[in-house]
Amino acid sequence: MKPLTAITALLATTVMASAAASQEHEDVNAANNPLTPKITINLQDYFIPSFKDTPGDPSANQFLIRGLVPSDMFGLPQLLRFTLPIATSPDVPSGYVTGLGDLTLMDIFILPKQGDITLGAGPLVVLPTATDQFLGAGKWQAGAAGIVVAPQSWGLLAGLATYQASFAGQSDREDVSLLTFEPIANINLSSGWYLRSSATWNFDLESGDGYIPVGFGVGKVFQLDKGVTLNAFVEPQYTVWNEGSAPRWQIFAGMNFQFPIRKPSQ
Repeated sequence: MKPLTAITALLATTVMASAAASQEHEDVNAANNPLTPKITINLQDYFIPSFKDTPGDPSANQFLIRGLVPSDMFGLPQLLRFTLPIATSPDVPSGYVTGLGDLTLMDIFILPKQGDITLGAGPLVVLPTATDQFLGAGKWQAGAAGIVVAPQSWGLLAGLATYQASFAGQSDREDVSLLTFEPIANINLSSGWYLRSSATWNFDLESGDGYIPVGFGVGKVFQLDKGVTLNAFVEPQYTVWNEGSAPRWQIFAGMNFQFPIRKPSQ
């Protein structure tokens, strides 16, 4: 092979490898971006083997069924999102109870981009669908959610904040005033692998209780047939501050599926 031909082949190979790595980076970011406009089904689980400041040190589990559907209702880009828990919770003194938790609905409007940063905000409603008093608040709740996403050359930074307050429901149940914040940080590796941290901070403004966990885990993004993306992960989370009862530590794991939106043929 002539020297010029060899150099040309080497440059072409380098460019192709760089393009493939860049595409992989974008795919991993899109799989972890809460504002990616794709139909999404999340099957996620929080296993809590131990609690702080709780008599008997019980365990608990919360399996989350989440879905996200992009929409252009009224000419405004938005993401309709729901979360339905199936929970196992301590039922003092009889043991444990398992059933549905409260259903949370969000409608996130995508705001105009600020450089590479994407913002979203919208209303939030919680329906008292819990099948047992230990699995839900027994209150109708309303509030708002805000999301900021900032892709990086090495991964992704994002944050999701929500606030909800009760306005109706069972009169003998405590009122709800809850603030949450989920900081998200991902570091992309190679072959679809990435490191992650996404533990949600909880602050009960009604009682003054709350807790701040910190997570560190790993995930992998798979590109399936017909443009479907699978994002599988596991993330242990440890509580570094709490006031009142809180998970001592928990394991957050899940599988997220994203489906591309097929536009009708012209």
